[in-house]
Amino acid sequence: MRAIDDNLQAVRQRISSAAAAAGRAPLDVTLLAVSKTHPAALVEQALQAGQRAFGENYVQEALEKMDALTENSIEWHLIGPLQSNKTRLVAERFDWVHGIDSEKVARRLSEQRPAGLPPLNVLIQVNVSGEASKGGVAADKVFSLSESIHKLPRLKLRGLMAVPEPGASVVRYRQLKSLYEKLKGEFGFDTLSVGMSDDMETAIAEGSTMVRVGTAIFGARRKIRPAA
Repeated sequence: MRAIDDNLQAVRQRISSAAAAAGRAPLDVTLLAVSKTHPAALVEQALQAGQRAFGENYVQEALEKMDALTENSIEWHLIGPLQSNKTRLVAERFDWVHGIDSEKVARRLSEQRPAGLPPLNVLIQVNVSGEASKGGVAADKVFSLSESIHKLPRLKLRGLMAVPEPGASVVRYRQLKSLYEKLKGEFGFDTLSVGMSDDMETAIAEGSTMVRVGTAIFGARRKIRPAA
């Protein structure tokens, strides 16, 4: 318990220092604790230390944790790729989806989101590096996808998400920020999800409003990949 608490405090201090250096308020940056591959017991420790937002990559693993942890204040984010055969489960159980890169998946999520729940918060994933191995849409396709998603009744389009390549130049982050700022007024964006354990300071300096941190909180992820 102590280790998780200490790690969270250290990460929050890094966020605070980075925000101050950029002339921003620490509360402008949300910490998303990436708990993928880590057991529910560690998520419980983070909960006791005051963390409420958690990111998961694998739907089935996340559902098992949701069933084990019934605290109503937990906010669950899907940050990994979403297979079309899993959209109903995601629409029914998650609060946020970060990796939207097609109208087809967005439409399925909207159609399958239960009427008794608030609209599902979604982010469009942008492939800022152009790497074929990375998910996301090209920057020049983001506007048209935003238009399509913005019209879907059971989704709330909150902004953009990206995973810059390791060691990426600050130019990558500035390109993403520029795109975000261009679309912010048009679609009411309020979330730019970029930055992880190794690059959160750069991301915050360049406008990130949400950092996704796993290793610095929970330690190295388990090697065994859970079922999607």
